[in-house]
Amino acid sequence: MRKFSRLCLWLMVPVCLACNHTDKSSSHAAHLPYLGQHEVQPGSTDTAYYTIPAFVFINQDSATISHRQYEGKVYVADFFFTTCPTICPAMSAQLVRLQALIEKEKLSDRVALLSHTVDPTHDTPAVLKEYAGRIGAHTTNWNFVTGEAAEIYRQAQQGYFLTAMPSDTAAGGFFHSEQFALVDAHRHLRGIYDGTSTKDVDRLFNDITHLVTSK
Repeated sequence: MRKFSRLCLWLMVPVCLACNHTDKSSSHAAHLPYLGQHEVQPGSTDTAYYTIPAFVFINQDSATISHRQYEGKVYVADFFFTTCPTICPAMSAQLVRLQALIEKEKLSDRVALLSHTVDPTHDTPAVLKEYAGRIGAHTTNWNFVTGEAAEIYRQAQQGYFLTAMPSDTAAGGFFHSEQFALVDAHRHLRGIYDGTSTKDVDRLFNDITHLVTSK
């Protein structure tokens, strides 16, 4: 699963470093790549960076959640399902740990988490709410969302350049990336991290703090 999802990422996402881009952010935040295709505006030095597509889903409280709730916030997105027998428990544990780090640094009002189920038939809002409680997630700034399967898969693959699809051969019936996607306050994709790795999630938290403090 990891080799396939990483191959998809590098085939689909040209990594564009912003080293020469004039930015008001700190030097650390400035060196983070802008993932996805981008172009320089004609007749200008301004760059139009790739932006995560607009979205509308339903969360664990049956409330409508869209990109508008995430405007002006740094956020981390992932894809999972509640009955996943393989990587999801490790991913969820890392996100719970990440949320605790965010809360410890008092960044909860500026940083959010967004977990999409890849099994919307089973993972209803009630199921997602029970799962959030079971793993100890705080849903004040962490939404667990469901919706139309096709839209979820489209957002994963075309929005975050991650893998999400039904599979007859994958454990649990679904194939999805283990990666977390880091999105800045302008909906630009800034990083992809191994959601099962403590070291990589520590790096993710470090990048989050720099993005937030550079705003």
